[in-house]
Amino acid sequence: MKVSNIKDVQKFFQVVDSCTGRVELVTGEGDRLNLKSKLSQYVSLANIFSNGEIPELEIIASEKEDIERLMNFMING
Repeated sequence: MKVSNIKDVQKFFQVVDSCTGRVELVTGEGDRLNLKSKLSQYVSLANIFSNGEIPELEIIASEKEDIERLMNFMING
């Protein structure tokens, strides 16, 4: 799924941390980073977080309830 305009990055990672299955960031090169890993969170922030918000990400969640949790965050913040 593509997510965009994440303004509250801290809350986004809190939602990711609450997921039960794998949540992965797909890089432009097609690599997958495990977003539940704190190291991967810092690496992803360093690479794509420039001016206070994340414009667009492609993420993959392995569990249906995690997809719903992430969609709820995107819709309701």
